[in-house]
Amino acid sequence: MQITQAEISDVLILEPRLFGDSRGFFYESFNQKVFGDKTGVDAQFVQDNHSRSMQNVLRGLHYQIQQPQGKLVRVIQGAIFDVAVDLRRQSPTFAQWVGWEISAENRRQIWVPPGFAHGFVVLSEAAEVLYKTTDYYAPQHERCIRWDDPDLAIAWPLQSSPILSAKDEAGQPLRMAEVYP
Repeated sequence: MQITQAEISDVLILEPRLFGDSRGFFYESFNQKVFGDKTGVDAQFVQDNHSRSMQNVLRGLHYQIQQPQGKLVRVIQGAIFDVAVDLRRQSPTFAQWVGWEISAENRRQIWVPPGFAHGFVVLSEAAEVLYKTTDYYAPQHERCIRWDDPDLAIAWPLQSSPILSAKDEAGQPLRMAEVYP
């Protein structure tokens, strides 16, 4: 597995080793020991999530103010532009974002640590996204920052207005949002 550290400390890009031949391919998408040894991250995953979205659907920017979740994100069909926003007020990269295209084809995985908001937009006709979380979903603690917050100025690769849920439409601007200490 190849690990690349993002421009923001603690966010990682993982690229698994692929074994392929004329029959197809095999790769180990997750191994707790390898993940811990190679990344230095001591994460215990408690929940796996699977979403399917159509092109131009934008989900996020989501986080839980209590029971913060670290997320290991990958795509098994299609392609997305995946974004992590640092919401750790004491961090030197507070309010900064990083983003990458991850797809079934490039097999990248993104480690989004606790303390970050997460979101993505679907670039392909459809995309299926799988992600492991380090804590359970707690809707009472879920928060959402506006995807188009001018203070963040995320460079979403959009050709037109995104398709949003009502919850995401109601996201807060960063300046009004609860953040981590």
